[in-house]
Amino acid sequence: MASTFGTIFQLTTWGESHGPALGAVIQGCPAGVALTEDDIQSQLDRRRVGQSKVTSPRNEGDRVTILSGVFEGVTTGAPISLITYNKDVDSSKYEAIRDVFRPGHADYTYWAKYGHRDHRGGGRSSARETWGRVAAGAIARRILAVAGCEVYGFAREIGGIAMETFDRDEIERNIVRCPDAAAADRMVTAIEMAKADHDSLGGVVEVHATGVPVGLGEPTFDKLDALIGQAMLSIPAVKGVEIGSGFAVTRSRGSEANDAFLVEDGRVRTLTNNGGGILGGISTGEDLVVRIAVKPTSSVARPQQTVDTDLQPRTIVVEGRHDPSVVPRAVPVAEAMLAILLADLTLLNRSARLG
Repeated sequence: MASTFGTIFQLTTWGESHGPALGAVIQGCPAGVALTEDDIQSQLDRRRVGQSKVTSPRNEGDRVTILSGVFEGVTTGAPISLITYNKDVDSSKYEAIRDVFRPGHADYTYWAKYGHRDHRGGGRSSARETWGRVAAGAIARRILAVAGCEVYGFAREIGGIAMETFDRDEIERNIVRCPDAAAADRMVTAIEMAKADHDSLGGVVEVHATGVPVGLGEPTFDKLDALIGQAMLSIPAVKGVEIGSGFAVTRSRGSEANDAFLVEDGRVRTLTNNGGGILGGISTGEDLVVRIAVKPTSSVARPQQTVDTDLQPRTIVVEGRHDPSVVPRAVPVAEAMLAILLADLTLLNRSARLG
C-alpha cells in the first residue's frame, strides 16, 4: 500500500480512522528550520472535525506531538516523526455494516484488492488520514517561506453556489472558507438544507501559490502540472483537477490562450496567467492557480442499494458522524499538498545545474 509522497522532502503517513493513533514521518527536511508544535497545530486546527455546524460532530482535538527531528525549536535534519491520538472514536455504528459495501466509498475496492478491510469508518481510506498531510504541509510552508513563497486556498463553489467577489481576508472569517461573504452565507444555508435532508454537497476548492521560484518541475514525466495532478487526486473525494484557465481554455483561440511576455523590474513576466504559472511543466514565476473538484460526502443517512461480501443485494443506511460537505475542510488539505510538492521541488531544483 503506497503511503509515501515526495522525492527529497518525503512524507509517509500511517494510521486508521478508528485506530489508536495517526502519524506522519517527514524525511529530507533541512536542518535549521525553526519549528514548534504550535506552528503545526495552527494548520491542523483548520482541518479538524467538530469545528463548525457544517462539519462532522466527531470531537477530535488532533493535538500534535513531535517525537523526533526537532531540538530546541529547530529541525535537526533527522526524520521528523509526528503523532496524534484518536480520542473520540465510536465504531458502534459500523458493526451493522461490517459486511456491507457503502456506495461511493472504498469498501468494495479495498475488499476486492486486499481480501480484507477495516470497516470502521473506512480505516486507511478515511479522510482522517489527511491529518498527516496537513501536519507535513505546515513544515513545508516553513521551507517555502525562506524562498518567499506562500500557499493559500478557498472554497470557490459549494452545491452549485459560486463566489462572485474575492476578498482574501474573508476566507477565514466564515465557516466555509469562501472569499465572498454573501456567497458564503448561501453556501452555509445550502449545506444545512442538505444535512436536514440526510444528504451532502460537493464543490470546488481553489489553491494559489504566490512567489513561486522560476524553474520548478522535472520534465518530461515529472512536470509540475503532472505532479500537481497526482498530489491533488491523492486527496480523498477529489475527482478532477484543472490548472490556470483549465477546461475554459478549450473554448478560446490560441491567440487568446497564450500568455504574452514582457519584462518588468528586470524579470520576465506575463500579461495574463491562463497557464496557471506553468509552461512546459516548469514554473514561470507567476502565481500557481489550481482548482479541484470535490465530490459530495459519500456517507448519507438515506436508503441506498448495495451488496454485501456474499454478493447478495442489500439496502444500506449509513449512520454515524459525517460532514454534510467536506469542501471547507478540504481547503487546508489541498493547501498542504501543494506546499509539500513545492517544498520538495524547491529542494530538488538545487541539483538541476551547476553554477
